[in-house]
Amino acid sequence: METIIRQVREDSINKEVISEASKVLQEGGIVAIPTETVYGLAGDALSSEVSHKIYEAKGRPSDNPLIVHISSVDDLYKLAKKVPEEALKLADKYWPGPLTMVLEKSELVPDTITGGLSTVAIRMPNNKIVLDLISESGIYLAAPSANTSGKPSPTTAEHVIADLSGKIDMIIDGGKVGIGIESTIVDLTSEVPVILRPGFITKKDLEEVVGDVEIDKAILQKNSNKGFVPKAPGMKYKHYAPKADMAIVLGDDDVVIDKINQLAQDKMKECKVGIIATTQTADKYIQGVEVKIVGSRENEATIANGLYSVLREFDKTDVEFIYSEGFVEDELGQAIMNRLFKAAGHNVMDLR
Repeated sequence: METIIRQVREDSINKEVISEASKVLQEGGIVAIPTETVYGLAGDALSSEVSHKIYEAKGRPSDNPLIVHISSVDDLYKLAKKVPEEALKLADKYWPGPLTMVLEKSELVPDTITGGLSTVAIRMPNNKIVLDLISESGIYLAAPSANTSGKPSPTTAEHVIADLSGKIDMIIDGGKVGIGIESTIVDLTSEVPVILRPGFITKKDLEEVVGDVEIDKAILQKNSNKGFVPKAPGMKYKHYAPKADMAIVLGDDDVVIDKINQLAQDKMKECKVGIIATTQTADKYIQGVEVKIVGSRENEATIANGLYSVLREFDKTDVEFIYSEGFVEDELGQAIMNRLFKAAGHNVMDLR
């Protein structure tokens, strides 16, 4: 398959490209799209045949639910059996934006995009290219991240091209994304809303709108795949992983740096070692290792934005083992650590 690649920017949208992509979607094709979080792999959410194409292109297990992207709050009433007041409050505050809501699905939604569950995950992305595409095509878009399943999510079109060129119909290059990690997912089907995946919108942000919010216990611990039924994308399988093996070291900065240097010194006898550091710590590691800066501890948003890019940069090197510093597991830091834990297969050394 020859993949069409078109460049579009939000501040100068080419209507011809939107029309071209709409036609691809209407004919049952799949299109990689930019969003404010990561690039998505989009197709008709109401078509079982298209959902199979998405799973096949990604190499994604079919029990891993897909998120449906919409362009109007009114679409909730078509896709959900009931729309609770909390959903409308959250939509009013955070849509369009990096928030996904899990609701009881209507009969319109096929089981093929929900992993066989009675719930559906829905969000309205904050990206004019995507919103125009949904409106122009008249199609609700099922759109998981546009990467090979298990690899770091794509934050540039180049990442998508590396993984999926020749496997999908079209890629819309909208430039580098703004946030860099996937949306927050909140389950609104229980009495108290539950965060199933942490993201840029935090527990505190949600509680300011709907009151008490709980965090699913599976988020920051290792899940047993056997018998585990994921209610949202990314809860069950290893995700975001670089080619190299990886370990995370937690603790006070000086202790972590000393321990990583010690571990790296020993590991270098076997293979090339990489280290994920911050602007504050990068110059404190031993010579001979490949150090990459993920962002600044003074601004967690830079770490979220740089995480997947750094993991993919290591894939271009001959590094075989990566040590990463850990981050405070609160607010946005919780989302960052959730991704790091999964990238490392929960290989963690806690020095606290």
